[in-house]
Amino acid sequence: MKQLKMYINGQWVDAGTNETREIINPYNQEVIAHAAEGNEQDAKKAIQAARETFDEGSWATTPANERGEIVYEIGRLIRRDKAELAELETLDTGKTLTESEADMDDIANVFLYFAGLADKEEGEIIASPIPDSQSKVVREPVGVCGQITPWNYPLLQAAWKLAPALAAGNTLILKPSEITPLTSVKVFELMEEAGVPKGVANLVLGPGHNVGAELSESHQVDLISFTGGIETGRRVMHGASLNIKKLALELGGKNPNIVFADADFETAVDQAMNAVFFHGGQICSAGARLIVEESIHDEFVAELVKRAERMKLGSGFAEETMCGPLISKDHREKVEGYVEIGKQEGAKLVTGGERPANPELQDGFFYLPTIFTECRSEMRIVQEEVFGPVLTVETFKTADEAAAIANDSVYGLSGGVFTTDIAKAEYVSAKLRMGTVWINDFHPYFAQAPWGGYKQSGIGRELGRQGLEEYTETKHIYRNTNPEPIGWFK
Repeated sequence: MKQLKMYINGQWVDAGTNETREIINPYNQEVIAHAAEGNEQDAKKAIQAARETFDEGSWATTPANERGEIVYEIGRLIRRDKAELAELETLDTGKTLTESEADMDDIANVFLYFAGLADKEEGEIIASPIPDSQSKVVREPVGVCGQITPWNYPLLQAAWKLAPALAAGNTLILKPSEITPLTSVKVFELMEEAGVPKGVANLVLGPGHNVGAELSESHQVDLISFTGGIETGRRVMHGASLNIKKLALELGGKNPNIVFADADFETAVDQAMNAVFFHGGQICSAGARLIVEESIHDEFVAELVKRAERMKLGSGFAEETMCGPLISKDHREKVEGYVEIGKQEGAKLVTGGERPANPELQDGFFYLPTIFTECRSEMRIVQEEVFGPVLTVETFKTADEAAAIANDSVYGLSGGVFTTDIAKAEYVSAKLRMGTVWINDFHPYFAQAPWGGYKQSGIGRELGRQGLEEYTETKHIYRNTNPEPIGWFK
């Protein structure tokens, strides 16, 4: 039984109250670890450590190439311990081991990418319009960064925040989801092994209402980065307003997947399945809104239903498993609530909509792949983020109508367009108000490209050069090369 501690100022510590939380495997509800249950007092200690380290330590002024070497070493150690990390992630989240292994490859690449960027920020010389002067712009670390991450991709989402923050020279406090802390604890062990100095990186375990709130509201924190639900995001944003700290929010989406009649049928069906049912739909970019051209609706939906009904649910460690359980009892009940709402709104349930009957799955938080047809944009089941294996289907006749339906949302994270007519794909892509648009694909992302949303999907970007810039402040330095009296006040 793992005993998970917090990491504050270079020391592994229990919660100040000595309270712990049971960490549950969602596949069978077995207790797999006991984690320290921190509160606002533990968060205050971590913030103070990060504040003193930034203000009085040398991390911010360490040569960028040296910081990059440490960040690179973290990535190398993640590759070394890939098998252990993947197993922990599958135990914690229920996702398939194959997916967890792919996550670890991506996580290592994130650290390697930002390690390479660490010393590439060269600043900028500005041609000053004032005689006898020089002008330059430099980027400097923001300072103390609070980072709050979700349960669906525990270490991946943490890596998107940890790597650029460290590369830029900041100090930080990470608060992972209180129900999935295993891999975050492990990666802090690797960060310690890699030589991250004492006080630079701090880990506080515990719930959002006290630990997360303290990070958001503290006047000692200069930046807060949050990935999670929109309602919690609003609370984080309000807390950040107390000292006008820098803010980065990724608040999910209700992502459209537009399929034209001229799309390659097999590819579009396969990708539509992957878009919504991968990891049980517990993905902020899940393609949960299928918007299909009216002329192929019946054939397309029939094929989706056939494939959904033969999906293999089970343990993430079983090779034949296509999809694991949902993360928790409460979350499954939330998904079930949305399915009932869909029925009440008049959407037609064509498959799923219940827990599996298989007795082997009764101990886990499983839910069948679910498809609704005859959906309309004003329905809650269409507009609100279910975050489960639930697909809604709408139809269109023209490209402009497809784009209009897709944009009819408070969210704007991502979307897909499937067609063999590239001119049409580019036309629709240009109309979509989203941070990422995939053409003839769904879900790919990589460290080199920015990720984030329009509208209520969030503020700021992660990954890419923009992901590093989020963790810097811009400073203009002007120098008079021939100082002399102005003579204004004679």
